[in-house]
Amino acid sequence: MNSSLHLPGMDYFKKYKSFLYSYYLSAGVRITIGVVMPAVILSFFNLLEVGTAMSLGALCVSATDNPGPIHHRRNGMLVCLLLLVVVSILTSLAAPFPVLLGILIVVFCFVFSMIGVYGSRAISIGVAALIIMVLQIGHPGQASELFLQALYILLGGLWYTGLSLLMYAFAPYRMAQQALGECIAVTARYLRVRAALYDEKTNFEKVYSHLIEEQVHVHQEQELVRELLFKSRDIIKESTNTGRTLLMIFRSLVDLFEKIMTSYRDYQQLHQVFGGTGIMNRYRQLILQIAAELDDISIAVKSGRPSRESNALGDAIRETKKFYVAMRAAKRTPENFQWFIVLRNILNNIEDVAGRIHTLHLYTTYRQPLSATSEPGEYEKFVSRQDYNPKVLFDNLTLQSNFFRHSLRVSLATLVGYIISQWLTVGHSYWILLTIIVILKPTYSLTKKRNYERLFGTIAGAIAGLIIVYFVEDRNVLFGIMIVLMVGTYSLLRYNYMLSVIFMTPYVLVLFQLLFNTPVENVFTDRLIDTCIASALAFIANFVLVPVWEHEQISTYMSMAIEKNIAWFKKVAAAFIGEPAPVIDYKVSRKEALVALANLSDALTRMLAEPKRAQKNNPEIHQFVVYNHLLSSHIATLSHYAQQFAATHTSREFVPVIDHIEAELIAIKKSFEGEAAPAAESQTPYWLSINKRVSVLMEKRQQELQEGLTDTETRRNLVALKSVTDQFKVILELVNDIKRVTRVVHEK
Repeated sequence: MNSSLHLPGMDYFKKYKSFLYSYYLSAGVRITIGVVMPAVILSFFNLLEVGTAMSLGALCVSATDNPGPIHHRRNGMLVCLLLLVVVSILTSLAAPFPVLLGILIVVFCFVFSMIGVYGSRAISIGVAALIIMVLQIGHPGQASELFLQALYILLGGLWYTGLSLLMYAFAPYRMAQQALGECIAVTARYLRVRAALYDEKTNFEKVYSHLIEEQVHVHQEQELVRELLFKSRDIIKESTNTGRTLLMIFRSLVDLFEKIMTSYRDYQQLHQVFGGTGIMNRYRQLILQIAAELDDISIAVKSGRPSRESNALGDAIRETKKFYVAMRAAKRTPENFQWFIVLRNILNNIEDVAGRIHTLHLYTTYRQPLSATSEPGEYEKFVSRQDYNPKVLFDNLTLQSNFFRHSLRVSLATLVGYIISQWLTVGHSYWILLTIIVILKPTYSLTKKRNYERLFGTIAGAIAGLIIVYFVEDRNVLFGIMIVLMVGTYSLLRYNYMLSVIFMTPYVLVLFQLLFNTPVENVFTDRLIDTCIASALAFIANFVLVPVWEHEQISTYMSMAIEKNIAWFKKVAAAFIGEPAPVIDYKVSRKEALVALANLSDALTRMLAEPKRAQKNNPEIHQFVVYNHLLSSHIATLSHYAQQFAATHTSREFVPVIDHIEAELIAIKKSFEGEAAPAAESQTPYWLSINKRVSVLMEKRQQELQEGLTDTETRRNLVALKSVTDQFKVILELVNDIKRVTRVVHEK
């Protein structure tokens, strides 16, 4: 998080509990057991070399055991096993011949990087194959030895695969619970950022930038949960109460996130109108309390235990309502009453969210009576299916493909690294190739980040390792320390890469001390030298070799964000003209719009991390992303009003307004396809009829207030109509802002 915002976060005890129950720690323990056991057990039979080879196979297979449906994990590990055997044998055969080995390295690096076109699990399989290639470079030998080594690697991989499947059989819902709990946690984090909008001292530009970053994290976690729930056959059949409950929690969470996204006019104006009254800070505190409740629910879902719901949130909402009513009675006038409508809408939304929090608390007991709520086929609409057709690979064999460019970079960088390692004859030169393979990513920004984390993590970890080896001589104690370091390494690998490297480096130093009694200074020096060489090569390769800059492709993300927002807006707006969309279609359009926005936000983040010379139109594109985030928030707000008012306040008078907004958005999308966006037109004709209705109600309400009338039918009709109308107007204002920024981008 951006510390300059001074945002409150989850307390340290909750953070500890959250990590303790997370799939990160579960994976770390599972991998550590899978890697250590073969070597430890076989060492008692004087077969340490065999055990080490098996541990190596287990380690490589574990790299592909990413969170996902069990049949995907199983198939991925089996494919990985097959490739490990083939790559191990071929690499060992070529190892005595430097030129042949160099050619093999280039071919393997290209092929196993290119298979990344088939998704994240394929990327992991490719990396595992390259790791075994690098580690086998130092093991040339006779044919019988080669096949025995490959057999040991195969057995180690089978052992880990069996261990992973066995752990799933004992706790089939565990990973889904942990992923869902993590999704709830990042939603709470997003909510804390939104709470900053109610702080009068906040920097609104930073808050919106931070919201954009956090929404990317929410999207990533939601996609993982969709994979785990909607692609797991046992869960989508809803055959058990646990499965049904997990589905209901996730569906409720996604609906809750939509409520959290809602926006109300200009927060700076709200601060100007109500500054000094204390109402905005009360709202902020309520939102932070809701985030704290979500943290508790997150930990409960991860641990599989019921959460404890306190009365504090309900009491605080009741106190705030009393405060609001008293302030309204004292300060409301015919001139400012419309702002009190906004305040009341915010409070209503907070109450709505609090009610949903109560429901989530009940779900964590797993005792709520539930029935099947969807046909299994409906869930197919929310997940994407990976196309494994060979045509996908061949279509990407062009310089227009990011994967092709990345594969070229990996191949050439590892070839140069191999040549340097042969020339320098550094002690553990295979670390150069290993580091290049791990650091190099398809985009410059990710490679830059990974490079920094690897380099500084290695330095910090090496210092820690030296201290450990220097002060600890007992081999049993060293072994215990190594186990702790292993768990830390594998637990943090997907959570915090730099911390993972800080654990990994002393783990390697201790391992070499235990296995070979190698002078730690030599290992320390070799690792630092190899890491520095590899980091430099990876940086140069990503900067020079057919680089991919985000400004070349970000317009595609911009266009897609507009397209998906059009579809979502149409589904929401249809409710106000008496043509509500089917619920499933609405939810699919919402999901696609938020995914498109997250992809655009992520692309902007990557672009801002690139060299200045590779960046174009930064201020305008940043504005475009912020405006689209606001547009999505206001469409979510309009959806909230649709659920409240559409059933009783439909009107054909909204048709010209809806048509005009849609036409403007379509014009913006077409501008990305080469068509010029039309000049702004007068908005007056679209609002004549609806504005007249609002004006009549406002005049009538002002008269009622002067007469001392409070709760009347006019008030209720005005709240509904004005809330909806204001949202349509804000949406159109944002559309015009987006069109203006888009025009500037195209002109530059």
